[in-house]
Amino acid sequence: MSALWHSARVAGHFGEFLQGRIGRNGPVALVTLSCDRLAVRASWSVGEGFTLYQHGRAVITRARLVALFRRLHGTPPAGRLRLRAAMPPGGGAGASTASLLAVAAAVTRGGFARLPAEVQAGFCIGLEGASDPLMHRNPGGLLWASREGRVLGVLAEPPRFEIVGGFFGRPTWTDPADEDFADIEDLAADWAVAAAARDHAVLGALAQESARRNARKRGRPGFERLEALAAEFGALGIVAAHTGSARGLLFRPGTVPAGVEERLRVSGLQQVLRFSGGGGTC
Repeated sequence: MSALWHSARVAGHFGEFLQGRIGRNGPVALVTLSCDRLAVRASWSVGEGFTLYQHGRAVITRARLVALFRRLHGTPPAGRLRLRAAMPPGGGAGASTASLLAVAAAVTRGGFARLPAEVQAGFCIGLEGASDPLMHRNPGGLLWASREGRVLGVLAEPPRFEIVGGFFGRPTWTDPADEDFADIEDLAADWAVAAAARDHAVLGALAQESARRNARKRGRPGFERLEALAAEFGALGIVAAHTGSARGLLFRPGTVPAGVEERLRVSGLQQVLRFSGGGGTC
């Protein structure tokens, strides 16, 4: 008899439009850029022992998965688990959160995914100490406290952008104890107004300023080169993972010049992709 498999898919994100402290001593918060193309699929079949297969690069540790099962069922895993992630680990694309959510949904036959988003977020925070807002239906319309797993504010979703980007440099994993981010309280306030007005130009400039402040404070190799490319190709701004290697250029839909993807590859970006984001899922 063939094994019965249960699967779940969870979309990740591509960096953040904004990320930083809300006030000098305030919480670390972000506005994410959802990306359906960068997703994790988990498939689970009950059995004896625990067999784990991760296609390509591993995005989650065996120990973390054992902890997940113990939190869900009070017992270690017994069965076979397959994971396939479209994003690199440490890329700032939500691989870790998406993996937790996808596995939890698969092993509960979808039951976990039907829980309130606040419960799912608390589960992720309990395992990792930080979380992306991927369990919410409208993650891009939230000001999200990533170390607390809670919504600080509900925003208008930004208008649709066309994004061309990739991953540059070493992977960097989120440290939940790391709060050394720039103050973006002013940017968050301006973002709320510009998103409601659906102002592409202002939103692109705000995203670039958030990335720039982060680069100055934390050091981001290649950021000046990316700014030069944004100016050369007439991009509205830059979007970047504030922890992680994702980097991209923001354009109005239908205005991406020819040759952008190749120039990004020549500049050292890996896994270059082009997608639309904002105004809903990609």
